[in-house]
Amino acid sequence: MDHKKVRVRFAPSPTGGLHLGGVRTVLFNYLFAKQHKGEFVLRIEDTDQTRYVPGAEEYISECLSWCGLTPDESPALGGPYGPYRQSERKPLYRQYAEKLVQSGHAYYAFDTPEELESMRERLKTPENPSPQYNHQVRQKMRNSLTLPDAEVQELLVKNTPHVIRINMPANEDITFTDMVRGAVTFNTSQVDDKVLLKADGMPTYHLAVVVDDYLMKITHAFRGEEWLPSAPVHLLLWKYLGWEADMPQWAHLPLILKPDGNGKLSKRDGDRLGFPVYAMNWTDPKTGDLTTGFRERGFLPEAFINMLAMLGWNDGTEQEIFSLAELIEKFSMERVHKAGAKFDYEKAKWFNHQYIHHKDNDSLAALFQPVLAEKGISAAPAYVATVAGQVKERCYFVNDIWEHGFFFFQSPASYDEAAVKPKWNTDKEAFFTAWSAQLETLDAAPAAELEAAFKALATERNLKMGDVQLPFRIMLTGGKFGPPVFDIVATLGVAETRNRIAKGLEAFK
Repeated sequence: MDHKKVRVRFAPSPTGGLHLGGVRTVLFNYLFAKQHKGEFVLRIEDTDQTRYVPGAEEYISECLSWCGLTPDESPALGGPYGPYRQSERKPLYRQYAEKLVQSGHAYYAFDTPEELESMRERLKTPENPSPQYNHQVRQKMRNSLTLPDAEVQELLVKNTPHVIRINMPANEDITFTDMVRGAVTFNTSQVDDKVLLKADGMPTYHLAVVVDDYLMKITHAFRGEEWLPSAPVHLLLWKYLGWEADMPQWAHLPLILKPDGNGKLSKRDGDRLGFPVYAMNWTDPKTGDLTTGFRERGFLPEAFINMLAMLGWNDGTEQEIFSLAELIEKFSMERVHKAGAKFDYEKAKWFNHQYIHHKDNDSLAALFQPVLAEKGISAAPAYVATVAGQVKERCYFVNDIWEHGFFFFQSPASYDEAAVKPKWNTDKEAFFTAWSAQLETLDAAPAAELEAAFKALATERNLKMGDVQLPFRIMLTGGKFGPPVFDIVATLGVAETRNRIAKGLEAFK
């Protein structure tokens, strides 16, 4: 494989929202491909039309676009190995399924749904509650291994509904080298005769993934460890189709676990614990149920990607913050963990906080403008950027700019009067009247100059800074919060500051 150009693929089914585990699979594929100057392919595996959800494919593409993980080939972009939707490749698959039948590695199965259900009921035991169609059971079923050839041909001529199943060998050990787990061995007796081609002519995942990976020249196949039990079927298909020399290298990635480590993280866990598990908002077209995504919760894509990279991988150092370029440079499958990675939402928020804190103010302002628009507030980009710069150190999400800086956009509707009135007197009232008048001479003055003038006036009137600075903050913001007081004044400007002093004086009477 070393001499071949690296080609990897992400092959989701368009059945709903994109779980963060899926995005991490995309990320590891993308990093590996870019590090080796290779190509990253998006292929839509929509062979199961009963589970197809309208809009899901477009949603997947939008998720990857938001994350900055743009494929080199896809249904939208095209490419030399298209089409990139399996439903559009349907005519390709039967020939390979038939080839497997001719070589004895697969067979026609004519069992009706009722016969299959009867078999399951008949063979069910406490030790085996879900009997499988395997090397033992197939001898008792209606298939081309048990029926006379003439009857099989007659059934085929009559277009009798049937599937094609792989003929799994009995008691054969299959070993392959996984890039994450090393040598992995399966015994074929533990694997059932999977359906390869369904009665409607559509392939199952098992056949389609092998055929498509071969035809698209995929060199490395990364997927979640939940697919590990299917590996022996796929390995045998590569062998039986004569493509073993071209088989990709496999890597089965660890699961992303619930915060307590007890099982795979699911959408239900997010709903229950109050955090997103999908990359972006997903609305179920059948129920109308909305599932919140990381994007809409206020995560920056670069923070989301950085967080995902650290779920099951590290570079061997204490470093946690990586740009995408750094991840491409430092990523290696050797450092991917075998064990599942617990999802920690507080840690995810920490990553976002780091990126917001270090993001330039103009970019933050642009991201925050839609929040202002929703509130019917219009503000100049430069002003919003100044506000973002003053409050971003406290923000975990873009939306938090409002929580920590709403008073920059609207005058306080109420005041923390309990913090002011017990110590309010005529001397302080006179001070703020004088300070408001003095502000007229300080238009456009920087924060340091405003603070110096404020201190000088307080000293002149025998008032301590602590006695007048807190009331001043509450006049400006409504409470005991916000950035340094004189930074707020410099941002609001003299006219708005004087308006707020006047309203405060009225409220504190």
